Amino acid sequence: MIDMQTGEHALSGFRQSRRWAVIGALSLLAGCAVIPKGSVPVAEPTDKAPDADVLPADAGRHRVALLVPMTGANAAIGQSVANAATMALLDTNAANLRITTYDTATGAGTAAARAISDGNKLILGPLLADDVTQVSNVARTSRVPMITYSNDSAVASRDVFVMGQAPGQSIARVLGFAKSRGIKSVAAIIPTGDYGQRSTAGLSEAARAQGIAVTSIETYDRGNTSVASAVRRAKDKGRFDALLIADGSRIALQAAPLAGKGVRVMGTELWSGDGTIAKAPAMRGAWFATVSDQRFGQFEKSYTSRFGATPSRLATLGYDSVLLTLNVARGWKPGTTFPTAKLFDPQGFIGLDGVFRFTATGMAERAMEVREVGAGTFATVSPAPNKF
Repeated sequence: MIDMQTGEHALSGFRQSRRWAVIGALSLLAGCAVIPKGSVPVAEPTDKAPDADVLPADAGRHRVALLVPMTGANAAIGQSVANAATMALLDTNAANLRITTYDTATGAGTAAARAISDGNKLILGPLLADDVTQVSNVARTSRVPMITYSNDSAVASRDVFVMGQAPGQSIARVLGFAKSRGIKSVAAIIPTGDYGQRSTAGLSEAARAQGIAVTSIETYDRGNTSVASAVRRAKDKGRFDALLIADGSRIALQAAPLAGKGVRVMGTELWSGDGTIAKAPAMRGAWFATVSDQRFGQFEKSYTSRFGATPSRLATLGYDSVLLTLNVARGWKPGTTFPTAKLFDPQGFIGLDGVFRFTATGMAERAMEVREVGAGTFATVSPAPNKF
């Protein structure tokens, strides 16, 4: 059932196999709309604290908190993630979980404290690295682990699991493919800030592993017009076979025409799903690596049918985190500490975004594909592996 008064979801009876428990839900996505429109009333997620006088004791249910922004600048993303979590619960027809949504926009640390006070033994979210730090400071003292949607490997630990796509993994994947196609040297333009620092570290490590020469790494401030200057500085320092643009479409469209004849342009996971990349002639032949969209299309249709809106691309993280929780929940006694050791399964798990597993540091390692930009389209030139 779905408790309309509290905005929580009650689930029980999950009886699928431990490792591939999610396959049944994924087959629903492959074959038809996940939930026929209007067939089941869906409660809108809420940050309202559970009322102890109304809610059941939940002695047979796992209490899980979903921490996402439900108000403020990122409210649309938070709502999309919460809606996707609802879909995952309904698709699995389970009833041993009760998930409550808490709004991080009013203070992530405060939301975490409320969630723990309400008896939740696992936290899904939050989205932002700064919020992860605030939440972990509260959750760790109560031995409540987190499965977060951040992509910042710096916040990962043995009790903070990071599900987001790390730029270093995307860069390593595209560099490995580039080497197989004869690329021997690369220059890069990388923004200042945390994402840029992670991209720089990822590029340096991947280039060493692949034996590719890095001729130059030039940084720029996203807030000014230094992108062209960064490309010129890279070219002044010597010839290179490829130019890595570790940024989104706006910067890529400025930089790509300046790369020079015969230079292969490469990008990161930030290009995924961005149609403006495919429409620009200067981007033809560019490569980038990201998680597979093989299942996302059907998920998007089902989500739109259900909620009347297009989901954020990050919504799959909400869906997959619930499937992951249900997978691990087998054998987890309600009211006890979440069994984080099961998250380190070396064979990994499967979700809408493909297979993934957590490293010893708590960072998700994801199977990625390489796409090439065509004339208005993207073509997969190196598929993502379906197992580790």
